[in-house]
Amino acid sequence: MRIMSVDFGDSRTGIAVCDKSEFLASPLTVIFEKNFDRCLEKTAELAKKEQAELLVVGYPKNMNNTVGERAEKCALFGEKLEELTGIKVVMWDERCTTVSAHNYLNEVNVRGKKRKNVVDAVAAVIILESYMGYRKNSGPQA
Repeated sequence: MRIMSVDFGDSRTGIAVCDKSEFLASPLTVIFEKNFDRCLEKTAELAKKEQAELLVVGYPKNMNNTVGERAEKCALFGEKLEELTGIKVVMWDERCTTVSAHNYLNEVNVRGKKRKNVVDAVAAVIILESYMGYRKNSGPQA
């Protein structure tokens, strides 16, 4: 199944996709958009262009497992994205993905402006890999 993941942000939204076999997750792009509705439209266009069959949107719960303002905004984004595309949206716990993305970029020595431009796409890959691992261990009905 072709799955697209979204790391929604107020200024930058990372997008990643996997191959049909759900083996490899790859960064696709970063949408630089501060307007919620325009970001939603651009994400929906990408989902259709990439022929996504499932959308996974990062759900940034607080470390104590509560739902804060950021998670609520992401949930609204996921809800609107599903309405706009007709593609099922799964909200996926994304705690620490941006930290992990920064750690990975440290390891491969990506610094400065280049890091700022790719960190959200790398976070989207981490979200997608986590979800793909869940599906692999839980079966395709997950």
